[in-house]
Amino acid sequence: MEFGETAGGAEALRAMYGAIAHRYDLLNNVLSFNQANSWRRFAADRSGLGPGGCGLDVACGTGLLTLELARRVGRSGRVVGVDFCDAMLARARANAARTPFWDTVRFSSGEAGTLSFADRTFDCAAIGFALRVVPDVARVLGEMIRVVKPGGRVVSLELARPVVPGFKQVYWVYMQRMVPLMGRLGLGFEGPYDFLAGSAAGFLHQAEVRDLFLGFGLADVRYYELTGGVAAVHVGTRPRPV
Repeated sequence: MEFGETAGGAEALRAMYGAIAHRYDLLNNVLSFNQANSWRRFAADRSGLGPGGCGLDVACGTGLLTLELARRVGRSGRVVGVDFCDAMLARARANAARTPFWDTVRFSSGEAGTLSFADRTFDCAAIGFALRVVPDVARVLGEMIRVVKPGGRVVSLELARPVVPGFKQVYWVYMQRMVPLMGRLGLGFEGPYDFLAGSAAGFLHQAEVRDLFLGFGLADVRYYELTGGVAAVHVGTRPRPV
């Protein structure tokens, strides 16, 4: 399901995220059985970032992946989080203010498909739980690669397709029935989590995302399936000039 195509485009998607920003972290923790935080840590561990590094979190939402990246670069580094929804950015700034990394991170408004940064700016560009909802996956990946330095990494954390027989059938029943219901109960209205659950079912298989990374010429491409394939982390390195 492409929200941008079926429900009014980017403005409708921005409005949807604005409406759920206040409950987004809580609901995602509940719906993932508190696995989402460990998935973010795993993704950040594969960013290649170290003390003094410079990272970018694309479509950063409430900034939780941004803050995980900030833990890797420390007080001497910097991480920028970009999102197109002001309400999500407000939550991100509030989340950052409760951590020691409030002055390591900076949040700004922007579109994932048209990043306002110079080429080869960052040591890593990451995206978490957003690649499946952008209108043009290839364009976003291309932009992430553009702003990463040669030798830097591109990292994607996204919901995936479970691989364990039996479990994957139960998972899809959960996604199709329970996630929308729990979203409605948590928010008090329906719509957003029906869409978010549907976007997972309609997204690329993790092997297809890997092939996209390879198609862009990234090196050392691999992916990791987490929690039986419920989520996947893809990693690729921008090659250095020969």
